[in-house]
Amino acid sequence: MNVTNSLKRLRVRRSFKLFRMDRTQITLMILLTAGGVFMILPLVYIFNHALKPYSELFLFPPRIFVQEPTLSNFTEFFVVLRDSTIPITRFLFNSLIVTGIGTFMVIIVSSLCAYPLAKHRFPGHKIAFSIIILSLMFVPEAMQIPRYVVVARLGIMDTYWGHILPHIAAPVSVFLMKQFMDQVPTELLEAGKLDGAREWTVFYRIVMPICMPAVATSAILTFQSIWNDASTSVLFMQNDAMKTFPYFLSTITNNLANQVARQGAAAAAALIMFLPTLIVFLVFQRKVISTMAHSGIK
Repeated sequence: MNVTNSLKRLRVRRSFKLFRMDRTQITLMILLTAGGVFMILPLVYIFNHALKPYSELFLFPPRIFVQEPTLSNFTEFFVVLRDSTIPITRFLFNSLIVTGIGTFMVIIVSSLCAYPLAKHRFPGHKIAFSIIILSLMFVPEAMQIPRYVVVARLGIMDTYWGHILPHIAAPVSVFLMKQFMDQVPTELLEAGKLDGAREWTVFYRIVMPICMPAVATSAILTFQSIWNDASTSVLFMQNDAMKTFPYFLSTITNNLANQVARQGAAAAAALIMFLPTLIVFLVFQRKVISTMAHSGIK
């Protein structure tokens, strides 16, 4: 019995030693916790702001937390929607189609572009990657005229491809995929080829499963970019039935900007626009952390 009690005490002591932290670790934990709380404040604010009654929307200084939550802002927002000649379901359908297909095609094109840059030393691969990095310097406004010319000459105005095609060339996604594929051991790919796997099989069965964290990160960034983008509706769509939900919400909120009586509807619209991005991030957050840690193969 004495031996058993001694072993139990020893295990308890070891467990306490494992969870014991020095002052540096405690300070770092406090700082990280404070930073996390500070960074989550905008998220808390946008939810509370959408639930504020008019008596709290115009308080100064503004309050982060709502005192008397209400759903009247959402009711008011849907009342505003009834005045639209085109049903809101049409704009939602357009956004879902464009965002879904656009995100899928960006992942496919970016991974197919990154794989040869990372694992095939063909002539000019460094120049090609340098050009991709250089393209990150161009702001979207500088690319609007060339994009308009390309879309107009391809004859895809007022089509879904007019929404999707300008987003397919994504230098950020190519960069993320390439940097992650660099960490895949070349010996692993050569072993697959020795077993009879073709290039496509190596890419699809070996490289892509390893690079799923980078794929998830690229999918989140692409989804956010396409979902929130209203420029394709402004530049390439003359038919209102082909425009997307972000454009529709932007026209409503712009019209409400100078109207005090409709600020509740504007707050509800901002939350509705933000929710899909938040949901996608929560689904893929673990993969994002793995990408940022450059995990590669463990």
